[in-house]
Amino acid sequence: MTSELSSIIDFIRYGASRFSAAGLTFGHSHDNPIDEATHLVLAALHLPPDLPPAYGAGKLVAEEREAILALIEKRIEERVPVAYLVGETWFAGLKFKSDRRALVPRSPIAELIESGFTPWLDDRHVERALDLCTGSGCIGIAMAEYNPDWQVDLVDVSDDALSLANENIVFQHVEDRVRAVKSDLFAGVQGEVYDLIVSNPPYVTHAEYAAMPAEYSHEPVLGLTSGDDGLDITLRILDEAADHLSEDGLLIVEVGDSERALVELLPRVPFVWLEFKVGPMGIFALERRDLVEHAADIAALRAARN
Repeated sequence: MTSELSSIIDFIRYGASRFSAAGLTFGHSHDNPIDEATHLVLAALHLPPDLPPAYGAGKLVAEEREAILALIEKRIEERVPVAYLVGETWFAGLKFKSDRRALVPRSPIAELIESGFTPWLDDRHVERALDLCTGSGCIGIAMAEYNPDWQVDLVDVSDDALSLANENIVFQHVEDRVRAVKSDLFAGVQGEVYDLIVSNPPYVTHAEYAAMPAEYSHEPVLGLTSGDDGLDITLRILDEAADHLSEDGLLIVEVGDSERALVELLPRVPFVWLEFKVGPMGIFALERRDLVEHAADIAALRAARN
C-alpha cells in the first residue's frame, strides 16, 4: 500500500474513498469525505488547510505514510472524529486544540463572528461579552480575536472543558482579554454584566442522543444532551440572562432542531431566528428588553418543569 500511495493528494483521495465506502457520518466540521480526508492528511503532516494546490504532489516519507494510514484505519474502525485523531480543528478561520474534553467545534455561530454579528451589533457598543457553555472556548476566543477591544469571559461547568479552553486561550495568545470561569451557567458570574451573551448549550434530546451515529459517542454527553425536549438548559438561560445583560444587551443562543419545541413552549416571546448562508440553523437572538417583558412566562414555564 505505501509503495502505491506516495503524494499528499494520493492519501487524500485514498482516505476519501475509504471513508465513503465505510459509510462514515460527517458531522464534526465537515459534511463530506473529501474535506474529512483533507483535514486528516494535512493536520497529520502539520500543514495548513489552505495549502497551495501545487504542494499536493509533494511526496511523503515512509514514516508519514504509515502514520496517515493508521489514522485512516482508526477513523473507520473506531469512528473517532478526525479532530480528535489529529488533536486540532478550525473554527472561524482559527486553529484550535480539540480532544475528548469538549465537543468538536462546529457551530454556525462562526459565521456570525466572521461577519461581525451584522446587523445586530452595527449600532451597539460592546465592551464585554460572554461565551456561555464554552466547551473548547472556540466561540469566545474567536470573538476576542475578531474584536480586539472586547473583554470576553468563557463559562463552563466542566473542569475538563475549562482545561481545554485555557489551553486554547494560551494557544491563541489572548490571555490579556479572555478568562475562563467555572460556573453552572450564571452561578459563578454573579454581579457580572455583559453587552453580548452568546451560547451554544447542550440541546440534544435523550431520544436523539440514543439514535446518534457512533462518532458522537466519543464526545462528552454533558455537552450534548439537555432533557426530553433538549431545552432544559436553554430555559434556564432565558430565565437568568436578563440579570447579566446591559440595558441594550443582546442574547444569541443555538438550539438546533429544538427550535420548534421552544416556539411552541413560549409562543409570545419574539425570538428572531437568524439566517445563514445555508439557511436557518436553529439560532435565535433576543434583546434584553424582550427577556424582561416576557420574564413571567419564562419563569412560569421553568418552574412548571422543575
